[in-house]
Amino acid sequence: MDSDDNSSGTTGSDLGQRYRHAGDLSGEPPTRPVTSFNLTFILSCFQFAEISITVPWGHISGKWYGPQNVQPILGLHGWQDNAGTFDRLMPLLSPEVAFLSIDLPGHGLSSRLPDGCYYNSVDNLYVIRLIMKQYKWEKVSLVGHSMSSIICFVFAAVFPDKVDMIIGIDALKPHQRPYPSVIRTMETRLDEFLREDERNRSKNEPPSYTYDELIERVYIGTFHSVNKEHCKHLMARNIGKSEKYPDKYFFCRDRRLKFYNYAIGSQELCVEMANRITCPYLFIKAAQSSYFEDKKYYDEVLDVLVKKPNFEYLEVNGSHHVHMNDPEAIIGPVNNFIQRFGPAAAAALRQKAKEAKESKL
Repeated sequence: MDSDDNSSGTTGSDLGQRYRHAGDLSGEPPTRPVTSFNLTFILSCFQFAEISITVPWGHISGKWYGPQNVQPILGLHGWQDNAGTFDRLMPLLSPEVAFLSIDLPGHGLSSRLPDGCYYNSVDNLYVIRLIMKQYKWEKVSLVGHSMSSIICFVFAAVFPDKVDMIIGIDALKPHQRPYPSVIRTMETRLDEFLREDERNRSKNEPPSYTYDELIERVYIGTFHSVNKEHCKHLMARNIGKSEKYPDKYFFCRDRRLKFYNYAIGSQELCVEMANRITCPYLFIKAAQSSYFEDKKYYDEVLDVLVKKPNFEYLEVNGSHHVHMNDPEAIIGPVNNFIQRFGPAAAAALRQKAKEAKESKL
């Protein structure tokens, strides 16, 4: 997600009130719908808990949905989005599923990288490993959208023995661009990054906007990919309350993110990564969304993946943010895949293998 908000780098925690979810602004309840007669059980399982994970540069924030006595699926959002990206999918998950949707560094309520540090998309592999270490997970189940769908692809290739399953939404692999374009982009992004890095040290309140103005900016910033009525889910964790103007808000995410380094490797490396992936893998492609590169590169990697017995491909009508606009279009296959390969299924399989091994001793 992008937005030409022209804000400074001052954090929301420094200036005014921050918000956890759209309901903090609109009054909507932060729960999955209650569909069972056991109200106490439902509320205990489905009201999200705001969590904070300590990391060397600060903390990673997130929203833990569902039971907290089981390992959750780790949800990762797209570029300049935040943990709110899965808000509309959460009510549709199976009741027993736990889901931890995090804000990546510099996004939402998570700490920014220190001044002078550059954002690289591949560094998010380190973030996943830190979270796994914090919770003592030997393996992880991942759901990623856009940039984070690519991160899931790379993580599963680099650490094939540490992944139970991945679900990727609408970005399959690291994108390939003509080399002259890559060089020009590096030049431009580094200059812009230097400018924003300096602005981050300012303690002045950024430009502020009314609620409706913010919604419009988010809507335009996603290139109309998110329906306007759902933009509030992405906006809430990215804004702070103005202390100068009672009825206005400002953007809080780190503007250095607009100029992050997304380059990961060549097409040959992407093919090699695809060959290394062994975990169950569901990839969902939105039919009305771009491939973000020449389709021949996408097709070459997809051809490798479809030959794997545990790779599943789903194409649905919708935009790049189809999981927000029309979660009902994907929830059936998603729930089915999680039931077969998610943390609970994977743990049961490991336990069965352990018992079989012990019975032979």
